Amino acid sequence: MAEAGDGLEAIRLCEELRPDLMVLDISMPRLSGIEVAARAQKMDPAPGVIILSVHADESYIMRALAAGARAYLLKSATDEDLIPAVQSVAAGKPFFSPAVSGVLVEDYVRRLRQRGLTDTYHLLTDREKEVLQLLAEGRSNKDVANLLDLGLSTVETHRANLMQKLNLHNTAEIVLYAVRKGLIV
Repeated sequence: MAEAGDGLEAIRLCEELRPDLMVLDISMPRLSGIEVAARAQKMDPAPGVIILSVHADESYIMRALAAGARAYLLKSATDEDLIPAVQSVAAGKPFFSPAVSGVLVEDYVRRLRQRGLTDTYHLLTDREKEVLQLLAEGRSNKDVANLLDLGLSTVETHRANLMQKLNLHNTAEIVLYAVRKGLIV
């Protein structure tokens, strides 16, 4: 276990100690928690990352997920949020505190209303829903193929189809969509 005073020190310690999990403040001096997370994801193996932030808007959450964070908690989170976040990330699953999940759901509903759209989840086949669930849990295409006893190209086709139907463009958006839908916590 180690503690860093700034982002550059966090990277140095991460390279030296190769932790399984990192808890990062989004507003670290010298290098933000998001940048530390992105750099840490280039290591092999990459550590799980939990981001702590005062920001509860979707733009910060998206940036953190795109940088490789698996959990996003508000700094006001208690042990009741942090402990399950650590357990989820250690198990390779994402975690969002109830407050963050609420923000994502509210924002999603607001955007749908603004654009006069409805959710298209009902257009997915059962297999696409299974693939969505596993991808949102952080599984790779190869893992999904093995778990569902499918070929890799079949999983890639299901992934492309579900992303098109749901208007999603990357893994971070898949995770956020699954959180908004209550498919993962």
